[in-house]
Amino acid sequence: MTRVKRGNVARKRRKKILKLAKGFRGSHSRLFRTANQQVMKALRNAYRDRRKRKRDFRRLWIARINAASRQHGMSYSQLIGNLKKADIQLNRKMLAQLAVLDPAGFGRVLELASQAKSA
Repeated sequence: MTRVKRGNVARKRRKKILKLAKGFRGSHSRLFRTANQQVMKALRNAYRDRRKRKRDFRRLWIARINAASRQHGMSYSQLIGNLKKADIQLNRKMLAQLAVLDPAGFGRVLELASQAKSA
């Protein structure tokens, strides 16, 4: 059987991992074995947190909408229910933006929603 020299493949693999570990502290960016462990951990965390970010933003938007709607004497759940009845299709991100940047516009949306409640 012929001899296989793997130097090039192994070096490329190690360089790829060390490149991904650039910026890590101490041996986590210099020694291959520890760098490999830290890169695997970092990639795992990044994958998980890309999904978690979406949940976190939704929670933030809901908290902002709730705070703004309570200033107008309505709870979050009442607001969302009334918006559905009024067939106002604003998502939570846009409602939160309105609540923060344009309180008067948000108040107008609340008026429209409360009118739907009575009708």
